[in-house]
Amino acid sequence: MPSSPSSSAQEAREAVAARLRELLLDAGLTGRELAIRCGWHPSKSSRIMNGKTPPSDADIRSWCEACGAAGQADDIIAANRTADSMYVQWKKLQRHGMRRAQEEVVPLWERTRQFRVYASNVVPGMLQTPGYATALMASITEFQGTPDDVAEAVEARMARAHVIREGNHRFALLMEETVLRYRIGDSEAMAAQLGYLLAVMALPRVSLGIIPFTAPRRIWPLEAFYMFDDQHVAVELLTAGVNVKTPSEIAEYGRAFEGLAELAVHGSQARALITSAIESLG
Repeated sequence: MPSSPSSSAQEAREAVAARLRELLLDAGLTGRELAIRCGWHPSKSSRIMNGKTPPSDADIRSWCEACGAAGQADDIIAANRTADSMYVQWKKLQRHGMRRAQEEVVPLWERTRQFRVYASNVVPGMLQTPGYATALMASITEFQGTPDDVAEAVEARMARAHVIREGNHRFALLMEETVLRYRIGDSEAMAAQLGYLLAVMALPRVSLGIIPFTAPRRIWPLEAFYMFDDQHVAVELLTAGVNVKTPSEIAEYGRAFEGLAELAVHGSQARALITSAIESLG
C-alpha cells in the first residue's frame, strides 16, 4: 500500500539536489567556494544540496554558471518545477480564492477516460450538490483564512462536473459509509446531497460503491485520492495536494483501489445504506 503520498515529490526534489551536487563535484568546488561565486551564505549551498531548501530558477542558473555548466540550467529548472508541482500547499494554490483551483483541473478532467476515486471524508467534488459544496468550501475558506469566493468556486465546481454526464468518461467511485453520515451543511443540504447520490447511481458510466462500517478491513481507511487513467493520482491532505506521477506509485494506488473495491457494496445494498443515512437526518 502507498506508504507516503508525498514520497514522489520528495524523491523528485532529491533528484534535483543530486544533480546540483554532481555539478559541484565535477567543478571541483566546495560549498563555500560556490557560495562566494553565487554571492550567498554558505549555509544556503548546504540546504540546497541536501534537498532542504528548494532552489529558485535564479538559484539554479547561478549554481550552474558557477560550476561552468550553464548549458544544463534549463533542464534542471524544468525538473525542479516538476518537483514543485507534485506537492502544492492549499494556501498557495488558493491564495486568490478557490475558484481558480476548480478551473485549473478542467483540462485534466476532460481528457481523462477512466476515473477511479476513493473518498474517506467528504463526497467527491464531481458528485457534490451546490448546497453541500457551499457548506464545505465555506468551512475550508474559514479554516485556511483564504479569500472568500465561495459562490464563484461552487459555480466552477458545478460546471466542471459536466464530465459525469457528457463525453466518453467512466467513473468507478468508492466512498466510506462515514461520508454518508458526516454532517456537511444542514439537514436539508445533506438530504439533497444523499438524494443526488441515488440519482447518479443510475447513470450508465458510473459505478458507485459504499464501504460499510461493518466491512472486515483488509485495507485500512486511506487519505482521499483521485486516479486519472493510469497517468496521475491526486491525493488530498489537510495542508496540501500531492500529485503522484511515478508509475510504480500509481500502480500501488491502483492496487489499493482494487482492494478497497472488494470491501464495497454496490447496487441495492449501496442504495440501502444511502437511504438509511437520509432517514437518520430526521
